[in-house]
Amino acid sequence: MTSTKVKKNLKINDVWDARKRISQIINRTPLIQSTILSEKVNRNVYLKLENVHEVGAFKVRGAANKILSLSQEERKRGVATYSTGNHGMAVAYVAKKLGIDAVVCISNRVPKAKVDSLKRLGAQIEIVGDSQDEAGVRCYELENEKGLTVIEPFDDPHVIAGQGTIGLELLEDLPYIKDVIVPLSGGGLLSGIGLALKSNNRDIRVTGVSMERSAVMYESLKAGKPIILEESETLADSLLGGIGLDNQYTFQMVQQYMDNVVLIPEEEIAYSMAFMMDKHRMIMEGAAATGIAAVLGSKIPHQEGDIAVIISGQNVDLSILLTLIQTYTGKLK
Repeated sequence: MTSTKVKKNLKINDVWDARKRISQIINRTPLIQSTILSEKVNRNVYLKLENVHEVGAFKVRGAANKILSLSQEERKRGVATYSTGNHGMAVAYVAKKLGIDAVVCISNRVPKAKVDSLKRLGAQIEIVGDSQDEAGVRCYELENEKGLTVIEPFDDPHVIAGQGTIGLELLEDLPYIKDVIVPLSGGGLLSGIGLALKSNNRDIRVTGVSMERSAVMYESLKAGKPIILEESETLADSLLGGIGLDNQYTFQMVQQYMDNVVLIPEEEIAYSMAFMMDKHRMIMEGAAATGIAAVLGSKIPHQEGDIAVIISGQNVDLSILLTLIQTYTGKLK
């Protein structure tokens, strides 16, 4: 389910171009130091707050770069995408800003909070099957039926370059960074950030973090090729979805730019979400909490230098937050 256009080799200039292009829609996000996390691991720990975007997740960067690159004719016909939630919201948000019709295909697994947000953003929603891959099939049917332009969730050069603008901001705010922890799913976020960071300094270490359940990129890397996994229930629902058997960009780029990968058990994701609510008064979804869990669990291979954790999003159902509060009140260290 990837574009048939000639494959483009991404370069750092593509990320700089993306930064200029999306500046009309996307605001720079804060980088803050976490004193409590820094004390726990005896290293300076910084949080890159991608959860403060209006749609509550980093995905708006890639969506903006892709949609803003479309021709007037393509914009007139409209766009379609498939998503586990955050990318769909990002496409809907950018499309609404630009007056473009958007259809978002999602599976039955997408949480209610994200479905409600999609509705508020005015996108046409189609709910198809039990996986992102099934939603993707319907998305490409819409391309063939109605001439809509598919906005890929990760495996697209404009999307990857858009996410890479996070790396440019990190380098400006923290030029001597040693470790960057990035949630890993389809690999668009890690590919873009890895390209930006390592084009500047090959010694910056990039660690991908994912949940233990249905970690498709991790299993694909082990297999040496993209594979399909059945999706499972997880708090890190934003990290679900396949990487595409015909993956053109992110599989290879993750291989190239990722130094380490860490899988996080569900109980550690839950604890980290509760920890951040209690200690930082910060709501984050399970995908974002995987990076916090890696820090709290001392799972980063090296033990020196500054760490930046990408807080990728905050779109989580209230019912989950209430359960976490009930479970962990009085139990957090």
